[in-house]
This record gives sequence, structure tokens and C-alpha cells, in this order.
Amino acid sequence: MSVHPKTTPAGAKRYVVRWREGDRNRSQAFTRRKDADAYDAEVNRRKQLGPIAVQMLDAGGETLDDYVANSWAVGHTAHLAKPTRALYASLYDKHIGPFLGSVPLRELTSDRIAAWQTQRLAAGAGPEAVRKSHTLLGNVLQRAVESRRIASNPQRLVRKAKAPRREEVRPLAPVTVEAMLAAIRDGVPRSTPAKRHAPKGEHVAISKSPERDATLVAVLAYAGLRPGEALGLTWGHVLDRTLTVNATKTNERRSVRLLAPLASDLASWKLQSEHTAAGDFLFPSPTGGRWRKEQYDSWRSRVFAKAADAVDRPDATPYTARHSFASLLLHEGRSVIYVARQLGHDANLTLSTYGHVIEELDGAPQKDAEAVIRAARGTDVPSQFPRVVSGV
Repeated sequence: MSVHPKTTPAGAKRYVVRWREGDRNRSQAFTRRKDADAYDAEVNRRKQLGPIAVQMLDAGGETLDDYVANSWAVGHTAHLAKPTRALYASLYDKHIGPFLGSVPLRELTSDRIAAWQTQRLAAGAGPEAVRKSHTLLGNVLQRAVESRRIASNPQRLVRKAKAPRREEVRPLAPVTVEAMLAAIRDGVPRSTPAKRHAPKGEHVAISKSPERDATLVAVLAYAGLRPGEALGLTWGHVLDRTLTVNATKTNERRSVRLLAPLASDLASWKLQSEHTAAGDFLFPSPTGGRWRKEQYDSWRSRVFAKAADAVDRPDATPYTARHSFASLLLHEGRSVIYVARQLGHDANLTLSTYGHVIEELDGAPQKDAEAVIRAARGTDVPSQFPRVVSGV
């Protein structure tokens, strides 16, 4: 018997159909025993027929929208990080659902998927968004295969759209980072050699909390953290020689080397902060909690962008500041695996992104990261970092 009576905590009567699909236990609840018995009979029928026969006998059937809403989103997204779930929802709602959502799963052929991809590109959708949507569709259809709704995954037969050429970014050299920190702390834009110094007495209002904001920029550039990771740091995460980071992208914890100049910046900020308990955020919102998205967006345009403009680096973003930390480590002669662990991604991505940097530095004198930063804090001579590819 696969129909099981159940009473909810509120006292309501439910009938639960339980069955096994592949290596997974599945269930579906009904308010009426009659509906549960009918569903159980259908499950047994499909088991006996097999997926190929069901596909041939059933006309139309469950659409992609139905499957995503009632099965995939319920059973296969709970383990995903919140930003990943939000990304998937956005991709589906914008690029998949409006064009393929009403199509029955069994009618999603490779030809239909290929035509969808071509039409999205012709409509002006970004190639990277289309590629990600293609991957997401494949993930959904593979789960449908595993639950025996379809016999095979047609997405696997369709080549992805060609990847767009990645834009190159220039890591912020320590001397440029230091100029940004000074611009935030002092309200005086210090220039790289490409830009004149501001006239004496000329000030710009960059930050309302200069030490906090300067220290946040230092953490991004000298610890290689993603903005979400930096904003999630608490004082309990700051150890003598490392930072404990809860990765927002991979949902994993890692230890990041704490460079001595950055440790000094953190100590200075802690003396000025009103929130210094182990569980307090390093960079709290005005209420002491974690920043909301709109608060971060405001900081990015109001503080970081102005400081970047002050040093003639309008291309820099809080996220790409992490390339500076990677470059410092590579200049030390650190291995690809070491750099990958510090940044929180795999070695293949590190190698593909920084491979030409590694080749350029082959045989060059190694430079201690802490010494380079200390030198930048006492000189206007810029460090030269090779260009690298964005997207890490």
C-alpha cells in the first residue's frame, strides 16, 4: 500500500502517495482519499509501461512550466544559495518560461531548443544570459529524466551559443588602492601619474564613514573577498593570521591569509567602531545589521565609484578589486592551487583567468605582498600588474 493517511499539525486529514523514482523517494499529498488512490494508480501504470511507452501513449501532458513549478523548484533548489536561486528564477522568467513554458515536456525536442536559442539571440538577448539559460534548461530537463517524465535530455544535443569575448580588466595596483583609501579617508583625490594632483585645499565629500569605507575597500583589494563575503564578516572571523570567510557563491567556508597591512587597517577600524563583539559585523549598517542590497548599491556608487574616479580608474568595481589580491599572490610565486583556495574557486578557473600572468612572471623576481603594500603606502611609484580577464 503506497497511500498513507496523515494528520497535519493543524488537525487536517491528508492522504500521502509515496513512491520511488530511480534513487529518490517521492511523495504527493491529497485532501481526498479518492484523488490519492487515482494518483497512486497512475504512478503504478507509468512504472509498468516505462518512460518510452508513456511518452508514446500520452498526448500533450505536463508542460515545462508545470514541472518547474510543481516538482523541480520544490525538490531540486533547496540546496542552492539564495543568490543562485534568484539568478535561476530571473533566467527562467525572462528567457525560458515565456517561450518554452507552455510546451509539454515530451515535445521539447533538440530542434525546438535550438530554435529557441537562435531566436533569443536574434531578439538581442545577451549571449552570456542565453548560455546560462541553456545550462539551466538542461539542469531542469535532466531532473525530468531522472524522475522518468521523459526518456532523454534533448538539451544535451544542442550546442551552446558561442561565449562572448571576456573584457580585460587591470587589477588595482597597491599604489592605486592606497590612493583610493586616501581619497575616502581625507576627501582629497590623490592621483596616479596619469592625472594631476588636485589643487591645494580642494576637497571632495566621498564618505560619511571614511574609516569604515576605506577599510572595506582594503578588505576587497587585499583579501580578495567578494563584496557579499566582506559584508558578511564578523569580528569573530578575524583571527591573528587569517580571515574566516563564509562564501556567498559556493556556500562553503574558507580561510584567507590576513596580510599584515590589512590587519593594521582592521585594528584601526576596530578602535573607532561601536560594534566590536565577536558576533558583530565588521561593516554594519546604521542599525548594526547586515547591509541590504540597496544600501550596498548606494555605497558602490556614492563611495567606491567616486574613489575610483579620483584615481582615474572608473572601470574598477568592488568585485573586480579582488583581482589585486590574486596578482599580489602571483607576484609572490604562489601556486595556482594556493591562489584558487584563497579566492574561493577552482584551479581551472584560476589558470584560465591568470594563466598569461603566470607566464609573464615566469623567471621574474618574486615580490613579497606585504612589502609591496608597505612600499605603496610610502611612495607614488606605481606597481605594474599584467592585464587579466574578468569574471572570476
